[in-house]
Amino acid sequence: MGRYSEISRKTKETDIKLNLKVDGEGNSNIDTGIGFLDHMLTLFAAHGRMDLDLKAKGDLQVDCHHTVEDIGIVLGACIKEALGDKSSIKRYGTSYVPMDETLGLVSLDISGRAFLVFDAEFTVDKVGDLDTEMVEEFFRAAAFNAGITLHIKILHGKNNHHMIEAIFKAFGRALREAVTIDSSIKGVMSTKGIL
Repeated sequence: MGRYSEISRKTKETDIKLNLKVDGEGNSNIDTGIGFLDHMLTLFAAHGRMDLDLKAKGDLQVDCHHTVEDIGIVLGACIKEALGDKSSIKRYGTSYVPMDETLGLVSLDISGRAFLVFDAEFTVDKVGDLDTEMVEEFFRAAAFNAGITLHIKILHGKNNHHMIEAIFKAFGRALREAVTIDSSIKGVMSTKGIL
């Protein structure tokens, strides 16, 4: 099975089931009820070369906040569980992704210390049916539940779709780099002996 996690989370606001195979082929089957988020998570899986199966139902009649944040929580928890003791992973990953006029950067450390630096300013309230302010909330939830130090920055950009897409693609690619097994790393990549 390899590095794999399956987590279900049900609250009064959302019902989420997520399966993540870290060593996958980039396949995905995603239904969140938020079309643009489905598209972004499909890109994350493809560029991260991870298999992602996600079914989410949320109180979208209120807004997308609970659904987006809770998906981030569950994705982060799955990443953490799938990596286990993090033995022999490279730990760090960085990716620059150009998307036409946009250039996005994601750099991360699977450190066990959760932190988010998010430097992206959107100029519209929504892209499709996703509130743009929820992009930061999604990544905060994912980082804090995965135990990842995560830096996200849009260096250039005008089109909000392009900016968000560059971020999700770069997150997938940076995470792929960080979770890659390096057989020359004995134990974990830390002088402390633990991550």
